[in-house]
Amino acid sequence: MSKITAAITAVQGYLPERVLSNQDLEKMVDTNDEWIFSRTGIRERRMAAKGEALSDFGLHIVNGICKKRGISPLEIDMIIVGTITGDYRFPSSANVICDKAGCKNAWGFDLSAACSGFIYALDIGRVYIENGTHKKIIVIGADVMSSIINYKDRATCIIFGDGGGGVLLEPNN
Repeated sequence: MSKITAAITAVQGYLPERVLSNQDLEKMVDTNDEWIFSRTGIRERRMAAKGEALSDFGLHIVNGICKKRGISPLEIDMIIVGTITGDYRFPSSANVICDKAGCKNAWGFDLSAACSGFIYALDIGRVYIENGTHKKIIVIGADVMSSIINYKDRATCIIFGDGGGGVLLEPNN
């Protein structure tokens, strides 16, 4: 019998429509486009719409993955979300996403690890696939950084935006 490994079988991203440009930031904090771009390479970042939550990002990601893969949300076994900006402290955004997306057979949890959260979540998902207990796991890395950024702090507000991405993990022989 060959060893089961985890394979990424679908990928989906989500970016909110609203754009915050360097020129917009010039009006908010002591900075300019040249200063930002020369240090970061960033010209614009995406921002969540008013009332748009991390679980809304996750819903777009799950729906996109299911459509690309031709599967039902009912086939998803687990959702793991790497984020530091979940909708609530409790319940986890992963469980809110399960509910919104109709993943009624799935369970999930959030992993709080900032920039490395997606990588940690991906490795945890891999373990569940490779030990044979789960067949379809969606791993999401997403943040609504605009909900926690101080737009008077030039050192951080120029860097962060909102958005996310996810993958479907499945067994591979």
